[in-house]
Amino acid sequence: RDFLFVAALGAAVHCADAWLAAGSGQVAAWWWLRWLLVWPAYWAAQSTVFCGVWILAHECGHQAFSASRTLNNAVGLVLHSALLVPYHAWRISHGQHHKSTNHMERDQVFVPWTRDDLGEPAWREALRESPLGSLVQLTAMLTVGWPAYLVNNTSGQVYARRTNHFEPSSPIFKPAQRPLIVLSDAALLVAAACIALAVRYTSAADVACYYGVPYLVCNFWLVLITFLQHTDERLPHYRGGAWTFVRGALSTVDRSFGRTLDVVQHHIQDTHICHHLFSTIPHYHAEEATRALVPLLGKYYHKDDTHYLLAAWREWQRCLYVERVGNVYVWRSTADAWRHIAAKLD
Repeated sequence: RDFLFVAALGAAVHCADAWLAAGSGQVAAWWWLRWLLVWPAYWAAQSTVFCGVWILAHECGHQAFSASRTLNNAVGLVLHSALLVPYHAWRISHGQHHKSTNHMERDQVFVPWTRDDLGEPAWREALRESPLGSLVQLTAMLTVGWPAYLVNNTSGQVYARRTNHFEPSSPIFKPAQRPLIVLSDAALLVAAACIALAVRYTSAADVACYYGVPYLVCNFWLVLITFLQHTDERLPHYRGGAWTFVRGALSTVDRSFGRTLDVVQHHIQDTHICHHLFSTIPHYHAEEATRALVPLLGKYYHKDDTHYLLAAWREWQRCLYVERVGNVYVWRSTADAWRHIAAKLD
C-alpha cells in the first residue's frame, strides 16, 4: 500500500505541475497555485507516506515484519537506506533503547538533562528558557534533531569518545557488530549514488521537490512522534535497582495524531506502550493488543489526545530537565527553571 501511495502521489503531482506550468505563461495565478498549493500539498502527503515506509523498516528491525530474520533485515536495509538511515546501526541502538527504556545510564535516545547539565550564567539560562528560546530549541529539534542524533548522538548517552551511527568503532556497537555497520554504510553509499544519478538525468530541483523536501518533513514526523512517545510530565526515569523492564516500558505514552495520520503511519503513535511491552507484535495487530492491555494496565496506562503540535509545545515547557529523588528522576518544568534562575540572581 505505501509504495502505491508513493507512486500515485508522485504521478499526480507530476501531471498537475506539468499542466499548471504549461498554462502559467497565460495565467500568472497558476504559478502561485503550483508553489503555494500543489507542491506543498504533495510534500505534506508524501512525507507522511515516507514516514509510513520508515515505520515498515522499523518493523523489520524488531523482526515483526515477517517470520524470517533474513527477509526482515533485507527489507529493512533497503527501505531505511532509501530514506538515508543506517539500518543496522539504528537497529542495534534502537534495540538497546527498548531493553533500557528510561534508564538514565543505559537508554540510547531522549536521555533527559539533569539540573547539573543546565548549569550556566543566569542570563543565558533565562534566554534559553524564554518563550522565544523554547521555540527556537523546539524548532531545531524537529528540523535537525534526527541527523544530529545519527551524526553526533545528540540526545543519546554521553561517551568518552566520538559517538555516531556510522563508525564501526563507535562505542554504541560491540566489535562483533562492526561488519553490520559497514554493510549499512555501504547501502547508504548506494542510495547516495542513486540520488546522484537522479540528479544527473533529471535535475537537482526535481530531486529536491520529489524526494528531498518529503524526506526532510519525514524526519520532522519521526522526531515529533518519538519525542511525544517518551516525553510527558507523568513519566519518570530511573537508575540502579529502581529500574525494571516493565517500569521502563510503561514510562511511555500513547497519543493519537488523528485517524488519518494514525493509519498512514501504521499506528506507531497510539499503540506505543504495547509496542514497548511486546515489540515483535506486528503493527496490524497493535490496536487489538492495545485494547486488550488498557483494562489490565489501569492507572499505569498513559494516553493523551492533545493535538500533537500543542502537546509538543506543552511538553517542551513542562519537561525541561529531571531531578533525582532517590533512584527515580522526575520532570521539572520551565517554571522550576525560572525559580532556579531567580535564586541565582538573589
